[in-house]
Amino acid sequence: MSWVVQRQPSDGTATMGELFIGGLRACWTMEPDKPIAAGTYRLVIDYSPEFKRLMPHVLDVPPCPPDRGIRLHWGSIPPNTKGCTLTGETKQKDFLGHTQDEFNILFQQLQTALAEGEVTITYLDPPTSVVSGVGGGNIQSGGSQ
Repeated sequence: MSWVVQRQPSDGTATMGELFIGGLRACWTMEPDKPIAAGTYRLVIDYSPEFKRLMPHVLDVPPCPPDRGIRLHWGSIPPNTKGCTLTGETKQKDFLGHTQDEFNILFQQLQTALAEGEVTITYLDPPTSVVSGVGGGNIQSGGSQ
């Protein structure tokens, strides 16, 4: 099963995004202003000493120490991220709402998916913008064509 976080451009305080599970939009996300490196990582459930319960854990994220880890968890404002990914049902600028409820739904979905096999989560940076070029062509900024 594949989970994907499609990030939006950071506003200097937080990086908002959307989580897709199996290609379907699941919820909003919030990461710190400087989020983890884009890439694909294994997603598991294990015990979190900080939360004192089982929590989703994004594995092998460089340069994060293995004992610290990146978690998916609840929280509404940028300081709540603690370097991790927050999930919520609603969003405003630098704010997520109904985060505990959304987390509980996602946790159940992850438990079900892991019972069927490996789960990965892919973090995608914001898409590059497309600007109209001379003569009606398109020019992509931020990369080669």
